[in-house]
Order: sequence, then structure tokens, then C-alpha cells
Amino acid sequence: MSEIAKKRDDVRERILAEPDVILEDPDVMRALVLANEKALGSNIVDLRGIAMERLEARLSRLEDAHKGVVAAAYENLAGTNQIHRAVLRMLEPVTFDEFLLDLGGAVADILRVDAATLVLESDAPEADGTVSGLIELRPVGFVADYVTRGRNLPLRPVTLRQIDTDESGIYGRRSAWMRSEACLVLNFGEGRLPGLLALAAEDPHTFAPTQGTDLLTFFGGAVERAMRRWIA
Repeated sequence: MSEIAKKRDDVRERILAEPDVILEDPDVMRALVLANEKALGSNIVDLRGIAMERLEARLSRLEDAHKGVVAAAYENLAGTNQIHRAVLRMLEPVTFDEFLLDLGGAVADILRVDAATLVLESDAPEADGTVSGLIELRPVGFVADYVTRGRNLPLRPVTLRQIDTDESGIYGRRSAWMRSEACLVLNFGEGRLPGLLALAAEDPHTFAPTQGTDLLTFFGGAVERAMRRWIA
């Protein structure tokens, strides 16, 4: 018996012993189908083969969609845990100074942002500048003007966007390096001027208009409710 014939017999015996190995291998099955189509000749159309190809393409699309859904679910879970950790840390301080220190430090680190600024509007004539390392006092109307960039647009609770330059200087010395930001409008209650928690990152992709805002809306609500304890 020739060496080639011996190898063919060995392959045949292995296939007969373990047919599932062939059936479960898509590459092998595809090669067998192609070989069968060649054997049929060019004048015969194998409708079963065409149907199988379409089913394979559909299955491939479904697998890709499934992977995308799973990845999005994991990402959303990670984001939820991140916001929960930030809120719990924000609720720990018992004084306003500790609250500000955590908001600009530990909480900002949990949220993975490079800068955090709390903007408060004031009707005082001198209200235009930095009060502390985190708080900026600005004149009435600044929050709406900053978030909408002076356009006549509805003021949303959260605005995500890329930035080139921070002409307002709300991020202080870090302003020149910030490339994306999240603007969280704060409502401190009836009869009180609004505020703004601005979170910025050097990475232009950290915040983008196409991203969801549900988690940051929740976080902004937690911030404004926590601050009502200290704002007269």
C-alpha cells in the first residue's frame, strides 16, 4: 500500500470514529461544501449551499450583536458602580470644607477626571473669580451662558462635549490642557441661584455628546441635594 493510500485510510478511520469533529468544525464543513459544489459542475446551482451561506452570515451578525450587547452591559455596570462609589464618598464629610476637599480630590479621582470646578452664581458686584481651589463665583446668568455657549437653547441637566480652549478659565491653571468636559447644572431649590459642577479631562474622548447622561444626571442630583445642607 502506498504512503498516500495509507494516509487516506487513516483519515477515513478517524472520521468514522469521530464524525462530530468534522461536523463541529465550520472551516472543514465549508471546505467539504465547496468541494461538493465543484464536483456538481458549473451548470448546477446548489440552493442548499446558498441557504447555508446566508444562515452563516446571519449567525455571524447575531454573534457580533450579542458581543456588543454584553460589552455595553459590562460597561454600564462599571459606570454605575463608579457613580455609586463617588456618591457614597461625597456623603461622608460633615463640614462644607471637607465636602469641597473630597469633591475636588477623592470624588474626582473615582470619576477619573483631571479637573473639577464648582461654579456658584452670585448677584454681588465682585462675584467674578476664584473663591477657593474648587469654587468659582460668577455673575448671575453665567451658568446658562456657559453651558449653552450663549445660544438660545434649553438648559439641560447634563451637557457632554469636547473643548478646545476654556476662555472662561473655570479650571484655573489646568484650563489649557482640558479637552472634554461634563457640565452638571445644579438646582439648589426655589429662590436660589443655580450652580454648575464642571468635570473636565485631558482626554477628548472622556466626554462626548453621543454618550448617555443618566448616571451623571443622578450624580448631579446627589451633589445639589448634599450642598443644600450648607447653602443658605
